[in-house]
Amino acid sequence: MAVNFICTCIALCCLTFWSFSRTSDTRVPPPHSTMKPGSPIPVNINNPGVRKAARFGVYRYNNSSNDLFLFKDSQINKAMVQIVRGLKYMLHVEIKRTVCEKREHSSLDGCHFQRKKSLQQMLTCYFEVWITPWLHKVHVPVVHCHQHLSP
Repeated sequence: MAVNFICTCIALCCLTFWSFSRTSDTRVPPPHSTMKPGSPIPVNINNPGVRKAARFGVYRYNNSSNDLFLFKDSQINKAMVQIVRGLKYMLHVEIKRTVCEKREHSSLDGCHFQRKKSLQQMLTCYFEVWITPWLHKVHVPVVHCHQHLSP
C-alpha cells in the first residue's frame, strides 16, 4: 500500500513537471551541466502555473497588509521552479494597488488598478510559493515587498 502511494506521488510529480516543460519555455540543462537534480530552473512567466503561484503570493500579501485597498499582480519579471515535495516557485513580481477595498472584495479578477494618481502605488515583491498538487495544498512561506522606485 505504501509503495503504491509513493509510486503515485512520483508519477504525479513527473507528470506535473512534464506538463510544465511542454507548456513553457523551460530550459533543461545539458547532460554535462553542473546543475544538480532538484535545482531551480527558469520557467516562462506566462506559464499558467507561474501565474497561479503569483496570485497566491498576492493573496498572502493582501492578507498580511494593513492597506485599505487590495493589490493585484501587474507584471511577473522572473520565475523559477524547483521540484521539492511538490513545486516551489520563486517569483519576482510587481504588484499595484487596485480600486477594490479589502472589506468589499474577495476576488481580484474584477479589480482594476487605481486611476487616481494620489492613490496609485506599486510594490516590487519576491514570493516563494510551494504547491503540492496531489494534496491540494499551497503554502507561501516567503513574501518580501518594498516600494517600487521609479528610474
